Amino acid sequence: MSNATSSPGPVTLKLPATSANLGPGFDAVGLAMALYLTIDAEISQDGAFSIEATGRNADLCSQVENNLILTTYMDVLANAGKLSPRLHLRLHNEIPLGMGCGSSAAALVAGVMLANHFGELGCTPEQLLAEACRREGHPDNVAACFLGGMTVSGEFDGLIKTATCGENINWKLMLAMPSASLSTSKARALLPERYSKADTIANIQSTALLVAAFAQGRGDLLDVAMRDRIHQPYRMEACALLPKLLPLSGSEGILGVALSGAGPSVLLISGESENFSQLSEIIRRAANDASLEVVETKVSTGATINSSHTAGR
Repeated sequence: MSNATSSPGPVTLKLPATSANLGPGFDAVGLAMALYLTIDAEISQDGAFSIEATGRNADLCSQVENNLILTTYMDVLANAGKLSPRLHLRLHNEIPLGMGCGSSAAALVAGVMLANHFGELGCTPEQLLAEACRREGHPDNVAACFLGGMTVSGEFDGLIKTATCGENINWKLMLAMPSASLSTSKARALLPERYSKADTIANIQSTALLVAAFAQGRGDLLDVAMRDRIHQPYRMEACALLPKLLPLSGSEGILGVALSGAGPSVLLISGESENFSQLSEIIRRAANDASLEVVETKVSTGATINSSHTAGR
C-alpha cells in the first residue's frame, strides 16, 4: 500500500512587463505593459532544475545557475521550512532585460507564485505581493506586474498599499530601446540625496495629474503630467535617448514621454488611433537612429496563474 500523496500539478504563469516612475511618480507609480514572461512549470521528472527558453534573451533566460526565478522560488520555500521540488520550466520571454521594463520584478513575482503553488503555502494575494515587494526593495514595478493597469503603491507602517486604474485605457504605448542596457543600481547612483522645495512641489503636482489622467482617460494631461524634476534630469547622461525624445511630448501625435523605469528605454504614449509606423519613424528621426528598436504595446492586466490546483491567486 502506497503512502504517496499527490504533488501539485503543472501551472502556467503570465507576467507583464512594467514601466515604473512614469516621469514624476518616482518609486510610486508603475504601468503594466502587454509584453509578457510566460512560464509553463511542472515538477521535474529527473530531480533536477531545467529550463527551456524562447523569445528575447533566451540564452540568459535558460540559465539555471543564478536564475532569479529559481533562486526566489527556493528561498521562499526555505524560509517557509519546506523543501523545494525541482522544476522543469518552459519560458517564453517578451520582456527586454536590463532596459527599464521590469524584467526583475516579473522574475520575482514568478518565483513567489511558483513557491506558493508547488510548496502549497496557501498564501493570499496580499501576502504574495508583500513578499515580492520585500525582495524588490520598492513596490512600484512589482505591484504593477501583480495587479496590472497603472498601479500606485507604497509601504505604510510596514504594509503595502495599492490602488489601480486605467486598466481599460487603449492608448498606444511605445518603447524606444537602445542597444546597451543599464543596471538599476547604476541609475540610482546618479541621483542626489536632497531636492529643492520647488522640485518637490512640481513633482507632487505632476504626479497628482498623472493619476487623474489615467483614472479619467485624459490624454490631454499627459504632456505636463509626465514631466519630472526628481530623477530624469540626473539620468540624461546615462540615458542618451531621453533628451532626444522628451521634446516630442505634446506634438506629432505623442501625448507624453518619460524614461521607462530607471532607463535606458524611453516610454512614449499616443492615442489609440495614431499610426504606429508613422510614429516609430518620427521617434527614429528624433533619436537620429534609423535602426532604433521601437516596440508597440498597450496597457496590460496583471499577473495570472492557471492550474487545476491554483493556490493564492
